[in-house]
Amino acid sequence: MKKLTSTIAPLVAITVLGLGAFAPASAADDAVYRGLGGKAGIKKIVDDFVPLLLSDPRIKESFADSDAKQIHAALSEQFCALAGGPCTYGGEPMKEVHAGLKITNAQFNALTEDLQIAMENNGVAPSVANKLVAKLAPMQREIVTK
Repeated sequence: MKKLTSTIAPLVAITVLGLGAFAPASAADDAVYRGLGGKAGIKKIVDDFVPLLLSDPRIKESFADSDAKQIHAALSEQFCALAGGPCTYGGEPMKEVHAGLKITNAQFNALTEDLQIAMENNGVAPSVANKLVAKLAPMQREIVTK
């Protein structure tokens, strides 16, 4: 597998569609954000998620040349925005980040499993976790190229 050269590239094996910038959602649209525990809860989830990514034998090679702090920051920002929180994702579009990396469905699914483990470890209700994963799922077609 080709190693990622961008420090934020792995964030997004979902982490992962040319999402561009996100605007904050209205209070009615932030149920997932609140269910994740707001910014503090998302930080804790990502604190658990990044080490899982970096140690998962199914995908860790993809992150070998990446900066864990930058991955953490980008994922936190992206999850917050997708969940309806008051954040803006400023990272590169997923299609561009993952171009030429030959990411497989199995790798995408492994990353998703690691995210679900991190959410479960932080007491996120399954219904909330499923809603976040559902918001990330469309990225698969932009990320998986093999």
